[in-house]
Amino acid sequence: MPLLGLGTWQNDDPDQCAESVATALDAGYRHIDTAQAYGNEEAVGEGIERADVDRENVFLATKVWIDNLSYDDVISTTEDSLDRLGVEHVDLLYVHWPAREYEPTETLEAFEELRNDGAIERIGVSNFEPEHLDRATEVLGEQPFANQVEMHPLLQQHELRRYAEDNGVELVAYSPLARGQVFEVNELTEIAERHGVSEAQVSLAWLREKGIAAIPKATSEDHVLDNWASLDLELSDEELSTIDGIEETDRRVHPDFGPDAWSE
Repeated sequence: MPLLGLGTWQNDDPDQCAESVATALDAGYRHIDTAQAYGNEEAVGEGIERADVDRENVFLATKVWIDNLSYDDVISTTEDSLDRLGVEHVDLLYVHWPAREYEPTETLEAFEELRNDGAIERIGVSNFEPEHLDRATEVLGEQPFANQVEMHPLLQQHELRRYAEDNGVELVAYSPLARGQVFEVNELTEIAERHGVSEAQVSLAWLREKGIAAIPKATSEDHVLDNWASLDLELSDEELSTIDGIEETDRRVHPDFGPDAWSE
């Protein structure tokens, strides 16, 4: 799974979404993330089709929404997602949240069936806390491949990072720019100015140094390319320590159906 991908949340104008996906792939991205709830799977598929990149070279992920997590609904709505995306399989399918219709045994057994049938290659989860991951592992008999969570210098997810390292789970950071708040963090601005780059690049480089994949949303070509340029940014040990030491915490995504632990 490439460590830098394109997120498509709220990229819901079909033409813009398709164009941003094609632009990203032609720039070098090979990881595209979408979800049933985003309402843009068809446009994402169109963007992949437009790009001068073979489908087999694109790591494509989508997510099953919380209303669709019963066994039958997982199967049928994933088939619908594949149709909208215009592909025979996705490389990674996530449970979007451990909420509403999510029941570990029923939901994850459907995911296993989809994997056995070749509709998906990997089983992932999103917004899971350690107790949810433990239960999913019991059901699957193996760890989920990845856990996608909000993560950035203002939400460093220390506990989940330790869990992932100890248990071999990949972490994928959504909202890795904290919905634009990284541009307001003095430590990141100072590092960015020192390197002549954006605060966005600093945040993405910090995540990469931690071995965490990031999927920043970008719609304009300038932002797509600026995020991609983060791959060339090398942070010093001192700079990494400075970011590690940021004490401010700012969770940007907190729906009322999120895990109870987020309210503590």
